[in-house]
Amino acid sequence: MRINKSKNIANWGLYPTIKTTEYEPQSIEEFKEVIESTNKIVARGNGRCYGDASLQNDVISTQKWNKFIEFDREIGFIEVESGVLLSDILEVSVPAGFFISVTPGTKFITVGGAIASDVHGKNHHVHGCFSEHLIYFDLMIESGEIVRCSRNENQDLFWATIGGMGLTGVILSARFLMTKIETAYIKNEAIQANNLDEIFKLFEESESWTYTVAWLDCLQKGEALGKSIMLRGEHATLAEVSDKIREKPLEIKKKPKLNIPFFFPDFALNPWSIKIFNWLYFNKQIKKHVKNFVDYDQFFYPLDMVHNWNRIYGKNGFIQYQFVIPKENGLEGMREILKAIAESGNGSFLVVLKLFGEGNPKAYNSFPQPGYTLALDFKVNKNLKKLIQQLDEIVERNGGRIYRTKDAMSNPILTDYLKNVDSDKFESLQNERINRFKKQ
Repeated sequence: MRINKSKNIANWGLYPTIKTTEYEPQSIEEFKEVIESTNKIVARGNGRCYGDASLQNDVISTQKWNKFIEFDREIGFIEVESGVLLSDILEVSVPAGFFISVTPGTKFITVGGAIASDVHGKNHHVHGCFSEHLIYFDLMIESGEIVRCSRNENQDLFWATIGGMGLTGVILSARFLMTKIETAYIKNEAIQANNLDEIFKLFEESESWTYTVAWLDCLQKGEALGKSIMLRGEHATLAEVSDKIREKPLEIKKKPKLNIPFFFPDFALNPWSIKIFNWLYFNKQIKKHVKNFVDYDQFFYPLDMVHNWNRIYGKNGFIQYQFVIPKENGLEGMREILKAIAESGNGSFLVVLKLFGEGNPKAYNSFPQPGYTLALDFKVNKNLKKLIQQLDEIVERNGGRIYRTKDAMSNPILTDYLKNVDSDKFESLQNERINRFKKQ
């Protein structure tokens, strides 16, 4: 087993950075040895979350725990070790006609991390979080014992581990259901919205779509506040795509990837450069409403096409701030948030708005609740903590919460998810989700 002492580690946002002792076990016996010999330790995957998750004086790396165990191409489930990346799964599953049922905006996270954060995607209002598709996982607990956790077996540990940020033990492997697809392409629509009222109306009109997301220009003010582009999509069927795609429907061409070879200087990212980027991004679309077919990489993982894009924010790094506000307060709460950001000058060119459906009351550590969620990247600077405090207050006043995976500067009170959830409403929605899944 390799042990890296006094190693500097940080997550993708490069903030904060700490010194740690990192253990790299390569067998069950070595995992058990590490857990039994340390007082405080947390599992760490690929380090692609944006906040301060999995940063501890002692960490146990699962990156070498990256084997495939089973892939059932009839039923559509896959079982892998916890260090397997979503990108590795897609390389195997897409050619076989299956896609990950719920995926975040990067495919370079581990399955263990997906469970620990209970990741969500552009389809939460339809398919819920990653955990909705989990069959079971194997967990090594504090004693070194390995327990299988599912909805029927060790239920308490199952629900506590989902969204539990790795604090219940080390996830060793997991089995989960995939979604059947006919092509590797997405039927995509991009619609420009001139302000916040318009984009909220578009979300309401698009709830029947499986995937919905919007990019926002967070520096706009006045009547243009919330200027944005809605993206909505469905997995394209064979009947919908062109003859050329139909020849090899589950294959996408490899594209050259850009690379950011160095850290940008601090002055490079400023309100003016962000305004220019936002103007270009909004106006690259000549028509208000565009329909096309794009491959899954372009639709789900556009930033993954740029290696080391986190260097754009400079050596001090950045944080991603994500919150959800209940639907009834969504429009006015989001308006207040965007006004505060625009006035602060701490702009972000990566601003993503999504709609959440019902949360699962059993998964009490899971982040989503019915409402609108906004995720923003902010460059770390001396004024940022003041802005985050201001945003936290607005979120709290509107009955919202902060994502634990992205809470590096936030008030811990806002990561308390133990609030009332309409269980009956959720059960009804869950039955709808199950029926939809069976039809796929």
